[in-house]
Amino acid sequence: MLKNVVAVVLEEVHPFELGVAAEVFGLDRSDDGLPAYEFAIAGAHTGPHRTHAGFTIDVPHGPERLAEADLVVVTATSVREDYPEPLLDALRTAVDGGARALSICSGAFLLGAAGLLDGRRSTTHWRYTGELAARHPLTTVEPDVLYVDDDPVITSAGTAAGIDACLHLVRRLQGAEVARAIARRMVVAPHREGGQAQFVTRPLPEGDGESLAPVLDWMRHHLDQESTVEQLAARAHMSPRTFARRFQQETGTTPHRWLVGQRLLLAQRLLESTAEPVDAIAARCGFGNAATLRHHFGRRLGTTPLAYRRCFAEPAVG
Repeated sequence: MLKNVVAVVLEEVHPFELGVAAEVFGLDRSDDGLPAYEFAIAGAHTGPHRTHAGFTIDVPHGPERLAEADLVVVTATSVREDYPEPLLDALRTAVDGGARALSICSGAFLLGAAGLLDGRRSTTHWRYTGELAARHPLTTVEPDVLYVDDDPVITSAGTAAGIDACLHLVRRLQGAEVARAIARRMVVAPHREGGQAQFVTRPLPEGDGESLAPVLDWMRHHLDQESTVEQLAARAHMSPRTFARRFQQETGTTPHRWLVGQRLLLAQRLLESTAEPVDAIAARCGFGNAATLRHHFGRRLGTTPLAYRRCFAEPAVG
């Protein structure tokens, strides 16, 4: 269930990360047939809170508001030594009561202080992954991913990765079409493959400046076709070695993993919006047969194509 969403802020809150939560969950898009969430902002105290950018925002709710939440989004702030105990208690109680918690960027440190990362995998902005691991040795920090979903706790990397994590949760609980429609309204990609290592500053070799966007676009429109790295490299007018390196730099992942992700997105859309048999969908998406589609569905999404269709198919399809 995803209906009641509370964004948690502290002093020196980062406006963009708060804006991510508000943009995904705080706007009424019911005119597009999308779910409307009950969205609220809460903090350790009510009243004005300073932002990282120097202006203030009014926070109408205290920690008690978390008790009503299905999802608590912990926004980013400066990393500090201590966090308000009433807020930590409210977080623990909310999660113990069945809510999910999602952190954006340095918000992971608040989850760590509440003990919610213990025994779980997690991530945060690449600048702080070492510190998160040192402060909270009972969590396994994954430094090179955009987000980690270790239900009921989701942690995301810096800034825009919070969008990825929020849309991931919407996709998981409400279906790919809902996530895609929200992303379309936000004018962002509904799903990004790869990890945050691609955003760490590093020099590109001279002469390697051409984007792979045309090749990626071609791959998206030919998901039913098998293409080797050598063939894709030729399409990009690069050597296979240079192509593989540039693909990793631009997407944060390998051509094979990126392609599987795109095929799964198409499969989700077809399962939601058509009555086509799973075998036919598998062929259209480039998986070849239903067994291969089921294998990748299980590995990436933790369910089966038929179970996904039962949950998210449009009424006329289901």
